[in-house]
Amino acid sequence: MRRELTIVNHKSEIVNRYKGLTLTEVVVASALLLIAMVPILKALTSAQVSAAIIEQKTRSLMLAQAKLENIKARSIYSYNSSFVETNTSFEGSYLCTVTDSGSASDLRQITVEVGYDLDGSSTLEAQEVDVTLSTRLARRW
Repeated sequence: MRRELTIVNHKSEIVNRYKGLTLTEVVVASALLLIAMVPILKALTSAQVSAAIIEQKTRSLMLAQAKLENIKARSIYSYNSSFVETNTSFEGSYLCTVTDSGSASDLRQITVEVGYDLDGSSTLEAQEVDVTLSTRLARRW
């Protein structure tokens, strides 16, 4: 008596059964993705706003340094002239105000304030000042 050995391939049935995703799995995966995306998008928006503020303050600092260097260079030959300026426009919306302690003494204090004109009033207000630089100028001769 001979027995025949039959081999049944159970793997093919298993492979066919797991060929796709169920609707429940798709819904759960979509919900997890949405839950994860909200904080990521909020962080990206916050980072973009911070980068814009940093860029604005950096530009204000560069403009203030350039103005102060210009005043220092002019003071060599015209120390007695006044360096006072009010709400001078730089590059569109940036404004500059220069205060001077006076030309009577041999040592003067120059203060330069630069900021971004947020409200478009062409007046540099206290809350709009990004950078304040001060230096002292001495009479050279």
